[in-house]
Amino acid sequence: MRPRRALLGVHDKQGVVELARGLLAHGVELVATGGTERELLSAGLPVTPVPKVTGVGEMLGGRVKTLHPAIHAGILARRDLASDLEELEAAGHLPFDMVVVNLYPFAAAAAAGLALPEVAEQIDIGGPTLLRAAAKNWRWVAAVSSPSQYRRVLEELDAGGLGEELLLRLALDAFSLTAAYDAQIAAHLGRQTAAASWPDWLTLPLARVKELRYGENPHQRGALYAPPASSGVAHSLQLQGPELSYTNWLDADSAQRLVASLRGPAAVVVKHTNPCGVALGEDGAQAFQRAYDCDPRSAYGGVVALNRPLDEGAAELISSHFLELVLAPEVTPGARRMLARKERMRVLEAPPASPALELRSISGGVLVQERDPGSEGEPGMEVVSRREPSPEEWEQLELAWRVVAQVKSNAIVLCRGGMAVGIGAGQMSRVEAVELAVARAGDRARGSCLASDAFFPMADNLEVAGAAGITAAVHPGGSKRDPEVVATADRLGMALVTTGRRHFRH
Repeated sequence: MRPRRALLGVHDKQGVVELARGLLAHGVELVATGGTERELLSAGLPVTPVPKVTGVGEMLGGRVKTLHPAIHAGILARRDLASDLEELEAAGHLPFDMVVVNLYPFAAAAAAGLALPEVAEQIDIGGPTLLRAAAKNWRWVAAVSSPSQYRRVLEELDAGGLGEELLLRLALDAFSLTAAYDAQIAAHLGRQTAAASWPDWLTLPLARVKELRYGENPHQRGALYAPPASSGVAHSLQLQGPELSYTNWLDADSAQRLVASLRGPAAVVVKHTNPCGVALGEDGAQAFQRAYDCDPRSAYGGVVALNRPLDEGAAELISSHFLELVLAPEVTPGARRMLARKERMRVLEAPPASPALELRSISGGVLVQERDPGSEGEPGMEVVSRREPSPEEWEQLELAWRVVAQVKSNAIVLCRGGMAVGIGAGQMSRVEAVELAVARAGDRARGSCLASDAFFPMADNLEVAGAAGITAAVHPGGSKRDPEVVATADRLGMALVTTGRRHFRH
């Protein structure tokens, strides 16, 4: 298809003058809306203003510009239907063969925290309508919706005309854009309501961030998508190293989720989405070394996250180990130079995650839930044993409780001295999770404190803990066997605390 007449109306003026020059070189007549018309005129290009085509000036402060039969009939007329062309001619209208439009920046306005009436003014009406009309008539009209498409459009024109494959792709991109745009609006309006119920339709605008080398395994395709104007690991800045794989992204998210929940300088080491090392320290360097020492064998090839800027001291220690990926909210210039020696190590500056819904795919559907805030906003801990925890035990119980909320269920975490000394993750039996955590801790289990993400279903969990020398435990409580569990804790001289809230993580 060789276009003869194009309509241009863009908010983002990037590249529009170069596109217009290219179209003019191919004999295309240009029609443009106000701001775009001024941009082209200032570049010395001939352009017809939209009001000259419609016979009506802009109305309602610019809210109505292109909503007119002279525009939309020209776009929607089917070129292979004689009656359409006859009707168009009888009305004195001419066809359009290309529509070049991009949309008002609604997502940016919403993210800026503007009041709802101000945000509403950034809801584009004419733009999506023009794109949808052009995309519906894609066999004869090119729906150009992004500056990133301009080069290919001009290249195909130079090669003889726009091919069917490109026209269909432009239509797909246009419909995808308008669908995502409406989803952004629906999501923002949904956040303004006080309704506690879930909406009938969940609209999620997701833009492709990048294609991945492959998915979980090399035979699976994979890609990363993210909502516009959001935050979190998906919007990290990669400073060095190979591209992140599907599993790298999952591990990075798990690591950041956990380290962000810890108070004071902290570091975590994650393997296969579960922590194998967690520790607090005086600074990032000490926190990392202590986290690594929790389980050096499992930490090999792991993912490390810090909740403080990564400085030269931490970088020196980190660079002495084989690690897949390191992330922190900031990496200092000196640390960057030091980590650069490890060319294969991926290094990310990862912005804090904003509260969001969590989605999980199942066959034929998607499960949606609110994100678990972990121990933040916990109702409160209650001592149910005869013995109160000591101040040191309270510190370790709180740390273990924060960590266990981010470990795959069934989960048990042992903490001593401000670090996790044993972690039992993803076990089918809770008592086996205790046994695994104790085995990993070894001698360090003695004097440690235990956290369980869900209640102890039977007292055998505490029997194993007591035999290992664990002195205090925290769990949600709520089992019908709670009296037996409390009696066992008292017999063993353990302090036992309940929280009233579980933290399953599947």
